[in-house]
Amino acid sequence: KIIQPIYLLCLCVGRTASAFLPSLHHHGSSSSAAVNHQRSRSTSIHATPFPEIIETPRILVQKGMQSFCNNDVPSSLAYFDKADAATPNGSLKPFLWQRGISYYYLDQFQAGSDQFRLDVSVNPLDVEEIVWDIACLARMENNGRVAASAEFPPEKRMALPNGKKDRRRIMGTVYSLFRGDGATEYELRKAGHEGNISDEFYSLFYLGLYCEIRDETTKAESYMKAAASSTYASGNGAGDYMSSCAKVHCKLRGWVA
Repeated sequence: KIIQPIYLLCLCVGRTASAFLPSLHHHGSSSSAAVNHQRSRSTSIHATPFPEIIETPRILVQKGMQSFCNNDVPSSLAYFDKADAATPNGSLKPFLWQRGISYYYLDQFQAGSDQFRLDVSVNPLDVEEIVWDIACLARMENNGRVAASAEFPPEKRMALPNGKKDRRRIMGTVYSLFRGDGATEYELRKAGHEGNISDEFYSLFYLGLYCEIRDETTKAESYMKAAASSTYASGNGAGDYMSSCAKVHCKLRGWVA
C-alpha cells in the first residue's frame, strides 16, 4: 500500500543557506575592506534565523506511519488526525487507510469502519479496505469481542462492484473468505503457498486476521507470527506497511517479546 501523492502536499523546507549569503564578488575593494566585509557577512549569517520546517500533511502522515511501526498506535492516530485537519476541504480523509488500521488496534471499531468505507468510496476495487471493514464490523457487533462462528460474516459487509475484482490474484481468495462467498481457510493457505513471496505473506496475514475475528486465537497467533517472520516481511517487503502491521499485531497481542 502507498500514500496517494496527489492528496499529500510537498514539504516546504524554505530557502537554503546560500540564499542568505551576499555576493562573494568584491569589486575594487582593498584586502582590509574585504576582511571587514567578510566579518560583516559572517555576523549577518549568524543573526539570520533559518525558517522553520512546516509539518505538511505528508510529513504528518509519515510520522503517523512511523509511530505505528514503532508500536505507538495512539501517537499514530494523533498524527493522522492532524494530517486530516491540515488538509483543505477534507480532501485527504478518504485516503487515510492507515488511520483505519490504527482505529482497529485501538478498539475504535465504528470509527475504523467509517474510515474504510470512505476509502472504498474513492477506491472501490481495493479488497483490503473491504476486508478491514468486515473485521471492524465483526468486532462492533460483539461489543469489541471476537465474533462467534455463527455470527460471521457481518450482514452489512461491503462488496466489490459487480463484475470487478482486485488486480492482485491472492486478494480474490481473501475477499471470498472474509465475505463468506465460498473460499475456505485451506484454499487461502494453498493459494499463498503456490504463489510468490508476497502472496504467501498476504495469505498468512489475512488468515491471522480472519482467525482472530472468528475467536480462533491459537490459529491467529500461528498465522500472524508466520506472516511477520516470512521471507517477504523480512526481505524485499520489509518496507511494506502491512509487514510492519503484522509485527505490530503480534506485539500488541503479546505473541512476541
